[in-house]
Amino acid sequence: MLYLLDACALLAVFNGEHGANIVLDLIEQARAGTIRLYMSIVQLLEVYYDRLYISGEYGARIRVESILAEPISIIESISYPVMYEAGRFKTTYSMSLADAIAAATARSLAATLVTKDKEMKPAEEAGEFPILWIK
Repeated sequence: MLYLLDACALLAVFNGEHGANIVLDLIEQARAGTIRLYMSIVQLLEVYYDRLYISGEYGARIRVESILAEPISIIESISYPVMYEAGRFKTTYSMSLADAIAAATARSLAATLVTKDKEMKPAEEAGEFPILWIK
């Protein structure tokens, strides 16, 4: 099974929010090799800049390094098909650009998107991609 982590999924862990246990369980399953986890570099950037506000440069880098130490494959570039799909998601569902990239990346991988972002609900309801809701 493939899962793509939205930034809010990891931020739930770092902030001790509801749903963090679901994300931690997925990470444990990835460590055991029973599932595969992915994250777009755009979502990693979202985690980084969120942590900059809270922890400063050093704390933000430590959080990024903690993510990179986990069995989470970081997708470091956006292909043209993902770019076009993200553009479609952004205009069709009024998503933020970062969310549209996460949605398009999940769809391109045939992965389940792990999120709590309600902005994704209309696309899920339209059958665009499956979501594992953490809230």
